[in-house]
Amino acid sequence: MSDRKKVVVFDYGFGNVRSAERALARAGADVEITRDFDKAMNADGLLVPGVGAFSACMEGLKKARGEWIIGRRLSGGRPVMGICVGMQILFERGIEHGVETEGLGEWPGTVAPLNAPIVPHMGWNTVRSPEDSQLFAGLDHEARFYFVHSYAVHDWNLEVTNARIRAPRVTWATHGGPFVAAVENGALWATQFHPEKSGDAGAQLLTNWIETL
Repeated sequence: MSDRKKVVVFDYGFGNVRSAERALARAGADVEITRDFDKAMNADGLLVPGVGAFSACMEGLKKARGEWIIGRRLSGGRPVMGICVGMQILFERGIEHGVETEGLGEWPGTVAPLNAPIVPHMGWNTVRSPEDSQLFAGLDHEARFYFVHSYAVHDWNLEVTNARIRAPRVTWATHGGPFVAAVENGALWATQFHPEKSGDAGAQLLTNWIETL
């Protein structure tokens, strides 16, 4: 029997599932693309991609029962990772073209337009990760990651008052102003950038996640 970790790429119609599959396989996982409920629930890790509009991704996720699967996995401490809009929908709400859409509410915060001279933010950028980050372990501070987005979370407001609970580790990047580039919060991790398109740095990051499963 293989000792490779089983990762499901959740296929709800809004993500680069094939590139995610290839990147996870290269990083050492046994990967399957599916929206099958039992497989998504029982995998060692669930990866939730996302491309396009916040509202459309939320609609597709709900049609595939994704919000229920994510919630059930997290309530049991089962790892979930979101990428790009798959990260954004984890927050309370998204605002696009003046339209507000309710997100999953796993974290407080609003996904809002980038305030930058050039939008979308497309291309390579560095990030500022905490010293104790597991997600960015082994990566140089000059490592660059590939971003494609016009919206982001600009503020982080989740406070942890219980000293026995580890506070979320939040990574930032800058395009026009600072925005949340990644979050590590117990079983729930996410990145605004695309690790599957970020070369060796992205491969190391995915390997770091798989090693925690």
